[in-house]
Parts: sequence; C-alpha cells; structure tokens
Amino acid sequence: MSTQEKVLIVEDEENERSGLAELVSAWGYRTDTAKDGLEGLEKVATWSPGIVVTDFKMPRMDGMELLQRLSDQPQQIAVVLLTAQGSIDVAVDAMKAGAYDFIQKPVDPARLRQILQNASRQRGTTVELEVTKKKLRDTGVFGQMVGSSRPMQEIFHLIEMVAPSTASVLITGESGTGKEMVARTIHDLSPRKNKPFVAINCSAIPETLIESEIFGHEKGAFTGAMERRAGCFELAEEGTLLLDEIGEMPAATQAKLLRVLEDRKLRRLGSKVETPVDVRVLAATNKVPEEAVAKGELRGDLYYRLNVFNIHLPPLRDHKEDIPQLVDALLADMNAKHGRKVAGVADHVLQMFQNHNWPGNVRELRNTMERGVIVCDGTLLDQRHLPPNFGNMGVRVPASDGEGIRLEVGTTVGEAEKMLILKTLAANNNNKTRAAEVLGISLKTLHNKLKEYGSASAVASDGA
Repeated sequence: MSTQEKVLIVEDEENERSGLAELVSAWGYRTDTAKDGLEGLEKVATWSPGIVVTDFKMPRMDGMELLQRLSDQPQQIAVVLLTAQGSIDVAVDAMKAGAYDFIQKPVDPARLRQILQNASRQRGTTVELEVTKKKLRDTGVFGQMVGSSRPMQEIFHLIEMVAPSTASVLITGESGTGKEMVARTIHDLSPRKNKPFVAINCSAIPETLIESEIFGHEKGAFTGAMERRAGCFELAEEGTLLLDEIGEMPAATQAKLLRVLEDRKLRRLGSKVETPVDVRVLAATNKVPEEAVAKGELRGDLYYRLNVFNIHLPPLRDHKEDIPQLVDALLADMNAKHGRKVAGVADHVLQMFQNHNWPGNVRELRNTMERGVIVCDGTLLDQRHLPPNFGNMGVRVPASDGEGIRLEVGTTVGEAEKMLILKTLAANNNNKTRAAEVLGISLKTLHNKLKEYGSASAVASDGA
C-alpha cells in the first residue's frame, strides 16, 4: 500500500513507540512519534497528521486529554486510542468524546491496519459531507430523511456527527418512526458507504435460528445444516450491520454478540476457528432500553457497549409541521414506484393529516400515501382515496355496545391510543390483520403495541 497519509504515534514506552512507528511505516504511511500528549500536541501543530494513534496512560498529558485538545483543532484528525485489556469503560468514554476508534493492547496488527485504512477513507468523505450539510440547510433533506422541524434538525445534527466515526449507535423510538432509515443514512454518510449495509430484525427470526443467521454455521452444525453459510456479520464485512429490535434477541445470543463486539472476532456455529470481522454495528429498539435492562430483556453490558451514541426519534405527532414536506417526498416516491402521475394532495386531506394522531408514525403515513396513489383516479389525492374511516381511526363498535371510546380529562395520548387499539381489535373479533387495516398501521406495529400492553389480545388470530 502506498499512501501520503500522516500518522502520529504517541506512546511513552520507547520500545512500543518505535515498534508501532516501524509497523505503520511498513504499510506505506508517513509516521512521526511523540513521547506524551504535550509533545503530541506540538507535533500536530507543526506536522499536521491526519491520524493520531495515542496511548491512554502517559505522563504530563494522557490520551483522553490529548483527544479533548485535538477536538478543538480546526483540521479533522482521526484519533485512535490504545487501551489496556478490559478497559471497555475508557474506550466507551473516548468514543463519546470523539475518538475515531480504539484498540486494546497488545496491539493486533491486522486490526490496527484495518482501522488506519478506514480512517483514511473517512477523510475522503469530508467534502461530500459538507455538500450534504448544505443540502440540509437549504431544503430540510438529509440523505433519505426529510424534515425541517427542530426535532428533526437535531436528529440530522446527531447523524452528521456520528456518521464518519466507527462508534456503535443505539437508535430508539416508537415503531414506524424511521429507525432503519436513520441507520441507512449513517451508513451512506460514513467511509463504509460503498460496502454492504445489512439489516436483520431480531424479532422476526425464530430463537432456534437467530444465532445461525447472525454468526453463520458450518456444514453439519445442526440438523438441516447441509452446507456452510455466512451469517450477517460476514455478509456485512467492511460495512454496516443493523440489529433491529435488539431487545427481542435471546439472552444467550446477546452474550455471544457482546463477545464479538469486544473481540472483533466470531466463530460460526460448529466451527473451532475464530474469524476476524470488520463491521460497524448499529442497533435499534422501540423499547425504552433502560426499562428493558431492568426487566432482563436486554443485557446491561451489551446495552452500554451498543449505547456509545444514542439517537432517539420523536413520534410523528410531535413534529406534525413536517407532514407537508413528508407528503411531497412520499408522493414523488410513490408516483415513481407505481408509475402514476398524482400531482398533489387536496387541502382538506392535508388538514386531515395534520389532525390525525398517527399511532403508526411515518410508516403509517407512507402506507396511507401509497394506498392513495394506487387507487387515485385523477391528478389530486382526495379523501375518497384514503383508507376507510380514516380520521376517526375506523373504530367499528358493535351496535350492542352502544358506546364509543370515552376519554376523560387527563387521559394521556398513550392511554388513548391503547384504548383505541384494543377497542378496534375487539370490534373486529380479535382479527389482527383486519384491525391493523382499520387502524391504518402495519401488522408488525400492531404486534409490537400489543406486546407493550401485555394484552391477552396478543394471541388473537392474524387472519380471518
């Protein structure tokens, strides 16, 4: 490899310092060294390296203080922290403070080389990211995401900060708020953008198969394993892996995942060989993670390892000012997808959208728009193109009931939503598919809501 990238090695142990410099130089990088953080700062000022590899414990100025001082520099510097074995708390703090990555001592040369290659690629994305920022400021569009409201602008800013790094990100929010889209945007704005993006829904895979799906298996590892199969980690090599609904992952699989995240190595089911992996892991959940940890649904150590950086998505009801912009974007998308030429949405329909509570969030809006575009027989999407009874959530109450839903002063939105969903389910003879259609939400969203409520209705039938 031949590169003009400059790498500064900051290490107080002379033998380790010279050894690392020699190793990195052999890979084609231009190197210089410093014996502590203070000398490192001086070298940064005079030599302008693009990457700094620094030990954590050093006299005069340690690696964490050096990292903080470098974050104030006008030039973008990727800082890689060297930590002692088991210092995961130090590493997490460093990533939160802006470190590009960390590596435990004794240094694994293959791992260090991969980090340096990734950091070099990151620096090449700076110009493109600046263009994206301008687009955000001018139009309220960020990657595949849309929104000019303050909550969405804050989300965009967080994505902008974390995308170029290798930090793990935990994405939280209600079902349908766009957690996978956030993950894809992070990937698209990262140095890994030209590598695979792999998403796996942990709640959609049977417990007996999930380890094989994630880690892969060898031929004969279990009954039915007729050939070797790569898991999601290997499929996402050098790219990004999204573990959606991480709180639904079995406890035993969570333990194995934590080991892979810490060691950066995996072992396929039935194999005795560990395979190095270079994958950025993102996780998503519609649960409150602290509550999931308290209930034992999510391992605390895995939560802290994944939650280096948290992005919480607001429900659509909390940023309804974005609805007109979302509608325009979705209309263009659905016209292209279905070959239609719907020119716009009637004003009274847009007002209905503003008045709607959107329990299914942006996903529900997308489904509503897609149905409307498909059935629209003119150039303007009108009320007759919306799902039946849209606006009152289509609650079908049997005549013998004699009452709808009565809300008292002080009823929260969440309580009202629960009453509405359970009432709709009961009115449709516990058929979840029909109830989801009436509510204008996906079947998955309904499943998740019922699971949250711990309702006996969760065992209702999916079909007619």
